[in-house]
Amino acid sequence: MPIGKAIGIRQGKRMAQKKSQHVPFHRAFVGKEEIKAVTEAIESGWITMGPKTVEFEEKFRTYVGAKYALAVNSCTAALHLALEAIGIKEGDEVLVPAITFTATAEVVCYFKAKPVLVDVEPDTLNIDASKIEDGITSRTKAIIVVDYAGQPVDYDRIKRIAKKHKLSLIEDAAHTLPSWYKGKKVGTLADITCFSFYATKTLATGEGGMITTENPKWAERMKIMRLHGMNRDAWKRYAKGGHWYYEIVGAGYKYNTTDMNAALGLVQLKKLEMMWKKRQAIAEMYHKNFTTLPEIICPVIRPDRVTSWHLYVIKLALEKLSIDRAQFIEELAQQGISTSVHFIPLYRHPFYQEKFGFKAKDYPHSEWAYERMISLPIFPGMTKDQVAQVIDAVKNVIKRNRHV
Repeated sequence: MPIGKAIGIRQGKRMAQKKSQHVPFHRAFVGKEEIKAVTEAIESGWITMGPKTVEFEEKFRTYVGAKYALAVNSCTAALHLALEAIGIKEGDEVLVPAITFTATAEVVCYFKAKPVLVDVEPDTLNIDASKIEDGITSRTKAIIVVDYAGQPVDYDRIKRIAKKHKLSLIEDAAHTLPSWYKGKKVGTLADITCFSFYATKTLATGEGGMITTENPKWAERMKIMRLHGMNRDAWKRYAKGGHWYYEIVGAGYKYNTTDMNAALGLVQLKKLEMMWKKRQAIAEMYHKNFTTLPEIICPVIRPDRVTSWHLYVIKLALEKLSIDRAQFIEELAQQGISTSVHFIPLYRHPFYQEKFGFKAKDYPHSEWAYERMISLPIFPGMTKDQVAQVIDAVKNVIKRNRHV
């Protein structure tokens, strides 16, 4: 075989291998700074909640512009503490969007209260404000909104509804950092805001969360209840000048975070807007390539809002394709592209069907969206080649399966 031809074959194989490289759905954007910060926290001797946690709370509070910030071990814990602070009791009702992760609704069930599902907007997948009042009864005590994929909900309208019916407004901001609504940063828009620092989130500490509020009474209650209902933080008791005596003032929970997580969070907070800009650039590349495809419905961002781009969720125009969503995902996987679906609507899960009798027919927008949605990879460390590979893979699947 001629040398030139042999080289050409080898180069062709390398190019084919490059094209078929696996693109993960997400990869945490952490480096030497995070490793150094966590190491220093361990070496300090404070490996549970301590001074680093307090520092993280203060810097996070300042960043979002809130009066109070409390670090916890998950957004689920944050939501639970928020409902406890506002006084949710057995038999109460709390409105939640039909499309969300189970944590948003499961915390309502902790109190033997009832989550009441509200359909979503078909374009943004945020709770449909026009349908909220249909779900309000004499037992309704609160509304939990979810800023889906990072785009804030219609806060002005929802806050008017909450005020009219004397309801507390809690924000599940697991996707929303950093995001803006009418120029105001998310973190002070609701009565209580709950953030997530899970491994896949826009600020990641592995596990973790943060609560922000303007209400001093609620802030103090959540601070006490996050650590066994103790009226004195453990780290203060063991710090210089601390005292051994404490009192239990409520049947609290073990929801505190650690200084190791907080050290990671402090570094991530410094990088937050840089990481957001990287996400934004990926979303723009997707937009540029997908808006021209009639088979793809791209995310819709309202002009008065700025999203964190935690997720980039396309919806398939199924009437223009010969395959369904599951087959589309499978064909992307065959080309090395990992995807996900956010989320399986709550009314489709056995627990919520059997416990509350939810039925798909009552949530037409959610059902329409669920059958079509696919979350594509979007993370700060994603390379241009990886983005191009995702784009090419989507186009290839469409080309093979579009209706002629």
